[in-house]
Parts: sequence; structure tokens; C-alpha cells
Amino acid sequence: MRMQAAELFEQKIKPSELARRLRVSRKSAYQWHQLWRDGGAQALASRGASGSRCRLSLRCLEKLAAYLEQGPAAHGWVEDQVWTAARVATLIGRKFHVSYSVSGATRLMHRFGFSPQVPARRVAERDETAVTAWKEATWAEVKEPGRPAEATSASRTKRASPVGRPTDAPGAGAAAPRS
Repeated sequence: MRMQAAELFEQKIKPSELARRLRVSRKSAYQWHQLWRDGGAQALASRGASGSRCRLSLRCLEKLAAYLEQGPAAHGWVEDQVWTAARVATLIGRKFHVSYSVSGATRLMHRFGFSPQVPARRVAERDETAVTAWKEATWAEVKEPGRPAEATSASRTKRASPVGRPTDAPGAGAAAPRS
């Protein structure tokens, strides 16, 4: 788009008109015009993607993709087959000696077509039969009974009190109070 702007500036198009044609803000158009006046079309050329550069080389990225394909169990996480962003950050640190944040690991995972998963947090010594027995025996006694269905209402508001309402107010006497 900036190169289009350079072409339009060469045709003597004013920044306000350029902003309308290219659907950009007037501020951007005036900034581009200043850059174009100072350095020509080269000054408007793209400088590449913004943000920090990937700290892994292309070869390391290829290796990381292969490690991810192998699955978490191949790298020591045997409790479930889930790649979390924290695990990927740890894997990068172990294999490549590069520190990555969890959010940075998430971006790398998306780059390779993976989405970070959240593993179920369960104690390794969990006894499922004891948990089931407790739910059936104890939970039924502890749990409070709910309100009957007819006692509930979809509305959380209370009906207005007719006491103190002026008799000449709009809608006064339009509906009889419910009992």
C-alpha cells in the first residue's frame, strides 16, 4: 500500500485525497508524504515483519516440528498425550538451550499447526473407586436440596408495590393487583 502511496504522491495527489483513495487515516497519509518527500519511494518500502525475531534457526525449527510430531510421551510426559505451551517451552529449553515464554511457545505451536491443550489436573494416586463411592454415599447427604421448579422465576425483579403510588399516575388502576 505504501508503494501505491509513493506512485500517487509522484502524480501530485495530496495526502488527504490519498487517505480517501487508499482508505487509510489522514495521519498515516501525511506521515507517508513526509517520508516520501525526505527519501522518495525507497523511504516507503517495507522493512519486513515487525516484532522480535524467532530465536530458533530454521534447522532448529525443523527439529522442533519433528519433536512435536513424536508426541509428549517421547519426551518424558507420559501421564497424557497433550502438548501444552509450558511443555513446549520446556522442550525448547532442554533441546536447544533457548528460553521461550509460554506465549512465545504458543505462537510457535500455532506456526506448526498445533494448538496448546490444557491437561486434566488429577493426582497421580487418585483412587477412582473411592471417589465414586464417596459421591454416592456422602455427597447425597451433604448436598442441599434445590428449590422445587414451581418456586423459581425467570425474573429477578420484584413486583412494584401499589402503596404510595399517585392515583393519577400513568397506568394507575390499569391492572388489578395479583393475589
